[in-house]
Amino acid sequence: MVEWLHAEGLTGYQAAVTFMEHRAAEIAAGTADECIWLVEHPPLYTAGTSAKASDLVDPDRFPVHRSQRGGQYTYHGPGQRVAYVMLDVGRRGRDVRRFVQDLETWVIAALAEFNLTGHIREGRVGVWVERHDRPLTATGARSEDKIAAIGIRLRKWVSFHGLSINVEPDLDHFGGIVPCGITEYGVTSLVDLGLPVTMEDVDVALRRTFDQVFAPLPATAD
Repeated sequence: MVEWLHAEGLTGYQAAVTFMEHRAAEIAAGTADECIWLVEHPPLYTAGTSAKASDLVDPDRFPVHRSQRGGQYTYHGPGQRVAYVMLDVGRRGRDVRRFVQDLETWVIAALAEFNLTGHIREGRVGVWVERHDRPLTATGARSEDKIAAIGIRLRKWVSFHGLSINVEPDLDHFGGIVPCGITEYGVTSLVDLGLPVTMEDVDVALRRTFDQVFAPLPATAD
């Protein structure tokens, strides 16, 4: 059984990390159910384990938190749905690459609920969307923007951290960093794409599509 939790208001980043680490330890010990925790943060930047100092363009703009998740710099803030994913990867096959792919598939399935097609691109972390409202590039390709970020950490084969989907954040706030170390592409949101989607709509889509991607845990022997 996966427990779904929803935090009201804005959740401090360190408080979120403390909760995730505690819950992940309980899951590993077999004393708590798996958990998906939906939160919003106040404006902040997080630096993953591969973050480069040069990618923090404006270090004084918002608080910067060092994170144990994989990846580089990312932004969290109001209008962005963060889904912290505490799942027992050990009992789900012990395949980290497949687990990350499942997270990507989940995001894409949730976006499809709004008739939006998400894409995975080789060498670019996260989920991307084509911009049909812009001219083709010089190579004849569609311009693309990032709409969702993914970064996880495993401890005793239990995941924590997770993913974020841009619903209606202030996109100017991404300007203080090079998001995920990628300079050639931009960042977008559901509302920026012209979709009248609320945070509640995204929560419903995430819950509705979760079971399409993640099967229930296998039963344990008594």
